[in-house]
Amino acid sequence: MIYIADENDEGKRLDLILTEVLENVSRSKIQTQIKNGNITVNSKSQKPSYILKEDDEIEITEIPPSVIEIKPQNILLDIVYEDENMLVVNKPSGMLTHPTVNETENTLVNALLYKYGENLSDLNGEFRRGIVHRLDRNTSGLLMIAKNNLTHEFLANQIKEHKIEKTYRAIVKGVWEKDCQEINLPIGRNPKQPHKMMVTTDGKESCSIITVIKRFKEATAIEIKLITGRTHQIRVHTSYFGHPVYNDTLYGSGKGKVTTDEQVLQSFKLKFTKPFSDEIISLEIPADEKYVKVYNYFEGREK
Repeated sequence: MIYIADENDEGKRLDLILTEVLENVSRSKIQTQIKNGNITVNSKSQKPSYILKEDDEIEITEIPPSVIEIKPQNILLDIVYEDENMLVVNKPSGMLTHPTVNETENTLVNALLYKYGENLSDLNGEFRRGIVHRLDRNTSGLLMIAKNNLTHEFLANQIKEHKIEKTYRAIVKGVWEKDCQEINLPIGRNPKQPHKMMVTTDGKESCSIITVIKRFKEATAIEIKLITGRTHQIRVHTSYFGHPVYNDTLYGSGKGKVTTDEQVLQSFKLKFTKPFSDEIISLEIPADEKYVKVYNYFEGREK
């Protein structure tokens, strides 16, 4: 089995990433496999503490027995687009994209396994069946799913070459000054808080284009077009300028006056080339409940 590290894996320990990839096998067993040379990175032996880089090729020549099975669950899927090779779902806020070490139920993958069974790509292991890219648990919106490995590779290459257009809507705290602003600031992992990202000179190029939709007295409704797709990119960029996404408790200043389950951020537009054709697919979904609730609150205060 070969696993290619993506930008979300960069900066993380080899043994920790493999607790997801290897079907939730215990970390101690994974460390033993690494030390025994059964798991290599770019054809070389590494320590369990090796820090991954994007595009690192992890080869697993011996996989320990599974400890926990990822069970299919009959969870309703909001399918926005589907063809013979892929689908696009509208992931609700609060749902994990794929299982983790601590959570193996009620994720998007559990729902996909129930509906599609083995007809999902497995390039990234059983825990990430069909998953080409991810959304944070509390970010809702459009997510592409591959039904086979060739499609997975096709879509992953489009993402890598920035050929897929992803647009988000959000409400941020405070009044955003410029009508349209391109933010090109590198993002890397926060060394003091590894679960967070930050603007840093030695980070990866990260570009977002912010367009103001409506200004309120205490907040601004914006759209964000991603040129790159770094981990937490929108949340980091808006927070850096002093306008964190509303109710973002990780990068903001805590909960706002209107209660929602975490950040008011939604992936609502997606434009891509249909796999193995020249057809362009453009998708758009309505604003979700969180966005509407907060938008209406601030609009009501204006009257």
